[in-house]
Amino acid sequence: MLVVLFLILFYFTAPVLLIYLCKVSNTLNRIGSVVLAYALGLLIGNIGIFPSASSNFHQLLGTRTVMPKEEFTNLLNSGKIVESDILVNQIANVQDILMTIIIPLAIPLLLFSLDLRKWIKLAKGAVLSLILAMVSLIVSVFSGYYLFAENIDESWKVAGMLIGVYTGGTPNLAAIGTALDVSPNTFILTHTYDLIIGSVALLFLMTMAQQLFHTFLPRFGLVKKGENVFHLADETNDMDNFDNLFKKKSVPDLLKSLGLTILIFAVGGGLSLLVPKSSSTMVAILAITTLGLGASLIKRINRISNSFQFGMYLIIVFSLVVSSMANLSNMFQIEFLQLFLFVLLVVFGSMAIHVVLSRIFKVDADTTIIAITALTYSPPFVPAVAGALKNKNVIISGLTIGILGYAFGNYLGIFIATILH
Repeated sequence: MLVVLFLILFYFTAPVLLIYLCKVSNTLNRIGSVVLAYALGLLIGNIGIFPSASSNFHQLLGTRTVMPKEEFTNLLNSGKIVESDILVNQIANVQDILMTIIIPLAIPLLLFSLDLRKWIKLAKGAVLSLILAMVSLIVSVFSGYYLFAENIDESWKVAGMLIGVYTGGTPNLAAIGTALDVSPNTFILTHTYDLIIGSVALLFLMTMAQQLFHTFLPRFGLVKKGENVFHLADETNDMDNFDNLFKKKSVPDLLKSLGLTILIFAVGGGLSLLVPKSSSTMVAILAITTLGLGASLIKRINRISNSFQFGMYLIIVFSLVVSSMANLSNMFQIEFLQLFLFVLLVVFGSMAIHVVLSRIFKVDADTTIIAITALTYSPPFVPAVAGALKNKNVIISGLTIGILGYAFGNYLGIFIATILH
């Protein structure tokens, strides 16, 4: 029991340390607390700290992550598994519970502070870029699915997660992974390949993309009002600002936002009981997302401080939990090459299709680059890439695309996965 309690404490305190390290180190800040959480989780889960399951228990567990208590007790009493498997199953049970509840709690917190009306009003022209980006993404996902699906476990779920991660980043990836009940190994492999390939793509967008795209696309010529640009840039920087999250004065607001998200979680969970069990998680996630968006339109809820940061803290906790469950040795096996190629095709295939569509619809190079950035890497990356482009006027468009993609990516990802299934 002490081991289990220590594990829970570790999962919720280690992210605080990672957030602090990102604050005091510019190098770590550029890497990001989510990536650091994945790295730490992979380390903890693959250096032998966690107890290993006996061969019989591993075989009887099959594709499941945890065994129900009654079934486990019967097997233990019959001598088919051993005493050491008790701790293995207890740890797996804690991890399974945390994975189940964290994302549904995080989604409303991430949505409460969004002002969708403002984003839409400030950059209506960005809608065209958003549509082109979505079309490019869907075409590349479908193409990759039909090329590689036969050799990838849970391929239709992977397709849904890729839609999610390239419309809203890790939060959407995690939400869709939870809704579709993706296995931890498939989840961490997909996201790890995304991180590897995505880092190369981001470097390309910040360095060579502008010059290359200028040979196909027109140059940026639309000038926006400077005060709006810098105001939105400040808002985006606040998304990664955890300075006030752990201060005593923030406790009342955090309790308000937590109370509201628990209420939404309960309503979503209640609605999920009205549908078949196979669809219950999906319905819960979609209901929670819808209720969270609806709540964000209420000014008193929208103005609650630090709700977004609270949600991101939970995303970091989730990242640590899920990565600690992954088997790192699986990542480098040839049998997962098809998954790597699927992610590679989606990242660079969607980028190529987007450029072609931008040429057809005469969208400029900078707006195209910022749209790809906003959807693939989420809004916090927009100002950084805009700075690399030496064009802060595209920040409004980028934020609008990122926010809308983030808000509606869950619906699209689950919809596409369901179609493919």
